[in-house]
Amino acid sequence: MPDIRSVSLPERALVTGGAGFIGSHVAARLLQEGVRVAILDNLSTGVRSNVPQGARLFEGDIREPEDIRAVMESERPEVVFHLAAQMDVRRSVREPEFDAATNVLGSLRLMLSAMAHGVRRIVYASSGGAAYGDVERLPVSERQVPAPVSEYGASKLAVEHYLSVYHARGKLETVALRLPNVFGPRQRPDGEAGVVSIFAGRMLRGEECAIYGDGSKQRDYVYVADVVRAFLLALGARSGSVLNLGTGVGTSDRQVFDAVAAAVGYVQPPRLLPFRDGEVRNIALDASAARRAVGWEPVVGFDEGVAEVIRWMRSASA
Repeated sequence: MPDIRSVSLPERALVTGGAGFIGSHVAARLLQEGVRVAILDNLSTGVRSNVPQGARLFEGDIREPEDIRAVMESERPEVVFHLAAQMDVRRSVREPEFDAATNVLGSLRLMLSAMAHGVRRIVYASSGGAAYGDVERLPVSERQVPAPVSEYGASKLAVEHYLSVYHARGKLETVALRLPNVFGPRQRPDGEAGVVSIFAGRMLRGEECAIYGDGSKQRDYVYVADVVRAFLLALGARSGSVLNLGTGVGTSDRQVFDAVAAAVGYVQPPRLLPFRDGEVRNIALDASAARRAVGWEPVVGFDEGVAEVIRWMRSASA
């Protein structure tokens, strides 16, 4: 497995969404590696306490060109790690214009400002589940034609296309990482992708847990530290790359429930609720291209990651 030190790291980086779950972990790892880190976050879902010590927080919105310009002119980042997004699938179905305004227009404004201020590369957090939609054969590789079934998936895919345009013109180096369901400490207990945290939080409080559907719906779960490593390794990837991250194995909602329940010592059965519109039923991502391109593969097992989430939740509430 390649060492991060084999990658040429920038002196200065911007992390959009750096007060959020994955973004704060990316920012912390960059700081650990000696990179000067700026964060742009409107704190709508991010949390100020997530901002790692040493990072400079610019409280602003990617939908606002002046907010982007302020951080670009002040910090002059060489690389942008773009994780700021409207990430709620259900909200994208209810409010598609809001979803597009944030994920598409906000991302486009970020790209335009990046090119105007000499940013060399953007590493973008795309979606592996929402972008592909429901597919017949799993695990799915990048050769599969995306067919999103939600507005969120459509918006994430649209940003990939904008990135490919500017890569093709030689304006920006770009890498898009199609993420699986990422889980770990500091994850907000809301949204489908936060099901490990949702279950863990409710079980630790002795509350009932709900599963949407019959429990057979599958997702590909990867621990946050493994995903953070991929973001840094992406600095060494060929520009224009679109890479899946994942284990290649689907884990059902019921398996997640049972694993968290076993770790907590929870004995109540789940409540089954109707399946929700816009959700992909089953997904697992083939990450062999990422392994070939940058040597990435996940190393933290699901049960080990669940134990870390529970350990963090218990210490945070102590």
